[in-house]
Amino acid sequence: MDRNAAAEHVTVIRPRREADLGEASAALVAVHSVDGYPVEGVDQPEVWLQPPGLIQAWVAEMAGRVVGHVAVSRPQGEAAVSLCREQTGRSEDQIAVLARLFVHPAARGHSAGERLAREATRYAQSQGLTLVGDVMVKDTAAIRLYERLGCRMIGNTMHSYGDDGQIPALCFVAPEGR
Repeated sequence: MDRNAAAEHVTVIRPRREADLGEASAALVAVHSVDGYPVEGVDQPEVWLQPPGLIQAWVAEMAGRVVGHVAVSRPQGEAAVSLCREQTGRSEDQIAVLARLFVHPAARGHSAGERLAREATRYAQSQGLTLVGDVMVKDTAAIRLYERLGCRMIGNTMHSYGDDGQIPALCFVAPEGR
C-alpha cells in the first residue's frame, strides 16, 4: 500500500479475525524490514501474532487491507508485570500485557498505532486490568507514542530473544481508567 492510497482512506480499528492473519503477517514482515521490529518471530509471523495467553487482538484496516495490529495477553513472565506488581500491589491476574503493536510503514502518519493502543487500553480498563508492556530502547517512535498516551515508565529490563539475544527495553504501565 503506498502512502497516497493510505491517506485517501479512513482507518478502521476492529477485532482481529482468523482471516486477517495473512495480511497482518505481511505487514509485520514489512515493519521488520524497516524497523527491525520485532527482533523475533518474523520467520513465523502468524505464530508470533498469536502469543501464549492471548486475550484479544485488533487490527487497523485501510482501504480494506490490514495495516496494523495490537494484542492484549495474559502475563507470561514479563519484567513489566513483575515491576507493576511490586509498585502497585496488584496481583498477576489483575494485569494484562500490551503486545504485538505495529503499523505498516506505508500506513503511518494516520494515527493507526495510537488508535490501536487506545483500543487495547480501553479493553483492559473495561476488564479491570492494568495494562503493561515493554518497548525496546531502539524503538524511539514507540516510546514517543506511549508517552503521548500517558503511559508511565516503571523500569528497565533486557528483552531476551532467540537463544542468547538481548536488547535494552523500557517497561511501562498504561494510564488507569477513570
